[in-house]
Amino acid sequence: MAKQSYQVFDITLAHRHQVSASLVRFTFTGPEVSRMTTFAPDQRIKLFFPEAQGSLDALFDCVEREPENWYAAYRALPEALRPPMRTYTIRELRAERGEVDVEFVLHGDAGPASRWAMRAQPDERLAMTAPAVEVENLGVGYEWKPPRGVKRILVVADETALPAAAGILEELAARADRPQVDALIEVPLGDDARPLAATAGVRWLPRDATPGCAHGERLLRAIRDVDLRREIAHQGASPEGGAETPAEPGDDELLWEAAETNDGAPFYAWIAAETKVALGIRRYLVNECGLPKHCVSSMGYWREGKVLG
Repeated sequence: MAKQSYQVFDITLAHRHQVSASLVRFTFTGPEVSRMTTFAPDQRIKLFFPEAQGSLDALFDCVEREPENWYAAYRALPEALRPPMRTYTIRELRAERGEVDVEFVLHGDAGPASRWAMRAQPDERLAMTAPAVEVENLGVGYEWKPPRGVKRILVVADETALPAAAGILEELAARADRPQVDALIEVPLGDDARPLAATAGVRWLPRDATPGCAHGERLLRAIRDVDLRREIAHQGASPEGGAETPAEPGDDELLWEAAETNDGAPFYAWIAAETKVALGIRRYLVNECGLPKHCVSSMGYWREGKVLG
């Protein structure tokens, strides 16, 4: 059986740092963190939260028995012993120091992740799945795949995707051939705005600046202020616009439409937000602007009405 690219790591909380009013950064350590790797700024991981006594021990026991089929072993655990699992992004990995950072949005105690984050103290234990350094990059677990030589990049994110967006902007700032970058970032509060990579044109969109503003409303308005005339003119009347945009996801589904790798494309958009918001922005770019769908990655990181974290 081929070795899985993701493996389960035993991690311990070392530090917590309040990044902004709504986000907190947790630094984790562990004996095997030096074996972790990450392939992109939006590298997805899974965290497991010990809501029941002994649930993490049960998880590690089943992983030890079936290391190459950990997910099936996890699903086979009795429900009372199965720790809740949530998806996050690696914010920064310092493998040589055995440290990995993950940022959480604080939004009450409605879900196991946010509930844990509100109360977590150093030395608390979690489990994390992440890529292992000795395993080949199979191109899974991330969608940040901009074309080589791309001239313009659009990054759109709400607070759940802010850690990934911040990493993307840092990566772009370090490039010698920096493209033009526009970033729209919606956050709950004005106090959540903070300095990011200086090479990008970042527009912060705090919801508290507009009383009664619904989640995603400011992103859906702001995208229409982005001047895309040059990109639209370059594409002309694209036959890929309009008719082939994605259908509305089902009630239990997330939007997940990844761009195709095309190193000749001059434009690339990376969108990650609530599912209906990401879908609305994708439809605007593809249907109304006529931009090719293969240049647009649109991810629903969560779904309105479902427990977030």
